[in-house]
This record gives sequence, C-alpha cells and structure tokens, in this order.
Amino acid sequence: MKVSALNLKTLKETPAEAEVVSHQLMLRTGMIRRLTSGIFTWMPIGLRVVRKVEAIVREEMNAIGALELLMPAVQPAELWRESGRWDQYGPLLLRMRDRHERDYCVGPTHEEVITDVARRELRSYRDLPISYYQIQTKFRDEIRPRFGVMRSREFIMKDAYSFGRNAEELGASYDAMAGAYTRAFERMGLTFRKVDADSGEIGGSRSQEFHVLADSGEDAIAFCPADDYAANVEMTPAPAAADRPEASTELARVDTPGAKTIEDVCKALDVTADRIVKTLIVAGDEGPIAFALRGDHELNAVKAAKLPGVTTPLTMAEPAEIVKATGAPPGSVGPVGLEIPLFVDHAAAELADFVCGANDKGVHLTGVNWGRDLPAPDSVDLRNVVAGDPSPTGAGALEIARGIEVGHIFQLGTKYSDAMGATVQDEDGSALTVTMGCYGIGITRIVAAAIEQNHDDAGIIWPEPLAPWTVILVPINAHKSDAVREASDALYADLLAAGVEVLYDDRDARPGAKFADAELLGIPHRITIGDRGLATGDFEYRYRQAENAEMLKRDDVLRRVGAA
Repeated sequence: MKVSALNLKTLKETPAEAEVVSHQLMLRTGMIRRLTSGIFTWMPIGLRVVRKVEAIVREEMNAIGALELLMPAVQPAELWRESGRWDQYGPLLLRMRDRHERDYCVGPTHEEVITDVARRELRSYRDLPISYYQIQTKFRDEIRPRFGVMRSREFIMKDAYSFGRNAEELGASYDAMAGAYTRAFERMGLTFRKVDADSGEIGGSRSQEFHVLADSGEDAIAFCPADDYAANVEMTPAPAAADRPEASTELARVDTPGAKTIEDVCKALDVTADRIVKTLIVAGDEGPIAFALRGDHELNAVKAAKLPGVTTPLTMAEPAEIVKATGAPPGSVGPVGLEIPLFVDHAAAELADFVCGANDKGVHLTGVNWGRDLPAPDSVDLRNVVAGDPSPTGAGALEIARGIEVGHIFQLGTKYSDAMGATVQDEDGSALTVTMGCYGIGITRIVAAAIEQNHDDAGIIWPEPLAPWTVILVPINAHKSDAVREASDALYADLLAAGVEVLYDDRDARPGAKFADAELLGIPHRITIGDRGLATGDFEYRYRQAENAEMLKRDDVLRRVGAA
C-alpha cells in the first residue's frame, strides 16, 4: 500500500473528546471516526487491525472444531420473552417495532437465537457435543458511552455457544474454549490474565474473564503471585472476621457539623478511616437495608446484591428514603439503634472503640463497641479486597492490577434450553434438555486494549501480529533523487513479492513528518532510504521499540523483516 493512495490524515493534537490513550491515538492515526455517541466508523487503517484480530480468533475457533455461522442482528421479542430476558435485560436492550407493530431488538448477545437454532437443528444425542460461533456486530445502549471503542454502543464481537448432553460435555467444551482464548491472546502478543468472574445478566454456574493488563483498565483484578489464583475483585472473598478487641473507651456523642464524608469525619475527630464504620442504605424487597463497612473499604455491589432481601440490581436509597428510615441524612447515619435490617462486613465487625454516625444530623458517636452499644453481629463479606489481604488460597498476599476485559466464558447449564425447550432424543428415547455454554471475545475492544498496553509518547507500539503493516518504507527526497526513488520502488516490490505487508510512504513530505507518522502509526519495522546511505550501499533500519536506528546492507534488511 502506498501512502499516496491511503488518504492518510493524522492529527498532531489530541482531540479534546478523547479520554484515554487508545481513543486519542485511534483518532490521531485516523483508525476510527465518530459518527455519533458510542458509534464509530472503522477507517481503512483501523479495519486492517480489526481483520487481524478476527483472523486469529477465527483460526483458533476452527482449530477446536467450532462451526462458524452468522445469525441475524435484529431479533424478535418473542424469543427474549421465552427466555424471560425481555423485561430483565433493562435499558441496554435497544428495542424497536416494525410496520406491523411487532417488537424486535438489536442483538446485544445471541443466547436466544442460538437456542432457537439448536432446538430446530439438533435432533439426537448423536448430534452432540457441538459448538457454533459467529463474528458479528452487536449493540448495547450504554447510558454513557466512553473511552472510544472500549465502551461503545456498537461493537464487533465473536460469540460462541456449545451444546452437550451433560455437565461433563459442557466442561470439556468450556475447557477447549478457554484453551483457544489463551492461544489467541498469546498469538496477539498481549499480556493478559484469566480470572474468575461473576456471570451477570448472562447467567450460569461458572464464568471466567480474560483481561488485558493496563493501568487504564476499568476492572480491578486480585491475584496472588505465589500461586495461580486470580479473580475479578468483585468475586474475590475477603478474609473472615478475626477476634475483636475488648472495649477500652466509653461511648460519647460528638458534634460534627458539616462532616458528611469519611474524609470530613477523619479531620473533625482526628481519626483514621480504618477506625470508622460507615453505614450505607440500599433498597430492599421489603424496605431499606443497611450495610456497615469500615471507612476505608469499598462496598462490593456483586456480593451485596446476593444477600437475602436486597433488591437486584443493587440500588442505593434516595436521601429522602434514608432520612425516613434512619432519622438522619446521609453522612450522619450509623448502626446504633437502627430499626432496619443491618448487614455488617467482616472487617467492620472486628473493630472496637470505633466511630460512626449517631443517626442525628451533624453528630457522630465515638468509642462504639459491638456487643455493648449495639448487638454483636453475624458478619458477612461485603467489601472489595485490597492489596495485602490474604489470598483465599492461603498461599500469600493479594496484589491488585487493572485490567480491560476482552473475553468472557460462561457455563450456562440449562438456563436457556429449559426456558426455550431445547431438547434432543437421548439413547433411551427420552427428551434430553441440552446443556449450554457461551463464550465471547470483544474483537474491537481488543484493538483498543492492545493500544492501552502498548504505546509511548510518540504513538502506538503494535504487537507485530496486530500491526496494520509489518514494515513502513520511508524514502527521503525521492522526488529529487532518481536513485532513491528507484531503490525504494525495487525494495517495495521485493517486500511485496516476499509476502511482507508494507506501507510505502511515497509522499512529497519532510523526513520529520514521515518519521513522526511512522511512529504514531506504530508499524514495527521502519526502513529509510536516502542518497547518503545508497552511496555506501546502506539502508537505515529501525525497530519501533529500539532507541536507535542501524545501518544495514539490503540483504540484511530483508532478513530482519522476514523477507529473506
């Protein structure tokens, strides 16, 4: 490809709309262009990378015997009503009606459609196990699309579905998919972790996520370097409550006017956050419910939503509801004397002589003790783990890393096949409900995640398997030098003949501008041809991550880029 034919439009300045590095660089390189909120056009350079990702994923899916199909993007509401998700899925589901007033949605996922395929196509136990996959555009109506294609409304996804007779066949398909995902991400040159995860609205008995590690990741991952333990923070159990010290101070009421946050209370009472018990009020099935946590800990919404009586999805109570339930506004609520159900986190239950709200505006209690000033609790796990917490395996301490979720695999069981009547005839002639798994990879999200993990101040540093081109060829002043032009044309032809993907910067532009664009685009290998080098038979070669360029002979350059 010649740059003159590419209509390359790079940007020197970072667009104000771009919040994260991948979004900034994808706009600056011209990989994507925004159409509207959360919806992007993939331009030629960006699409080349998408196709690289797709090719690797497709090869790994085919290698484990999964069958590719393509299902409709628009799905009838009847299928979603059969599964029970038409009302459950919520506002992420983009709903619409046709001219006959029939309800449809734009598919955010395809469990219902593939289950319909299975109940029509699979007749006998002899048809099992079987797996299908597709690479297709999805739509989820995110309330706040952000971070470019990392959290967009429209995206490309590889989704796969397995069908088997029982849990054993499901487990075998699940393990095969996990292996295919691992090989795919390794081939892409990504640093990643597989972690235990919550199944969310997809459902099922077990799920794991694949995260590309990057400081900008939205998800926190807990892992133990001493063993293979790794899980999403929302799924990592915190340690159980240890023995509580004896009370050593008397209960006292202290005026704290204006102290509404943990930081405010720390300043007002000269205490640290780990000596405070904060009380959060959430919606419950039969009225408000209180959670008590240590002041320096974060509520884990996934754990909290699984507690009895708590409304799902977890919903924080409105200020007026909090005042009605406790007599105090947010910031002054505490567990002493509460007349609503109370769940106490393990770490909060360990505290003695702690500080908490007094359920009176602008007042806090000090010297509070469980068992003396309020009932001793049966504690539960309510919080996110933090670095230094013991690993659930007992092998050592946890560390926390940030990750970008790029893949998710689920053991669904019979959640959808039961609801939609997907059965086959078993050996004894009876109807056997098929057991399902589902497996997703965010194709377009991988592109952004790769950039988040691989960049510097000059631009993208593509892992070679994902780079839009392997080599960029940069002639210097070819419009003035026949020798440079002829040598560049000849090398370009040889690279193409050897099957190397090469971008030929044939523009009449300054060398600095060409070099800046080459680094911005992140192409792994750069070959520069100029009159000075040609005089000695040398070509300037630079690997994208190397500090300095090298002067090499033509044959050595070809070998370096895999063309000889």
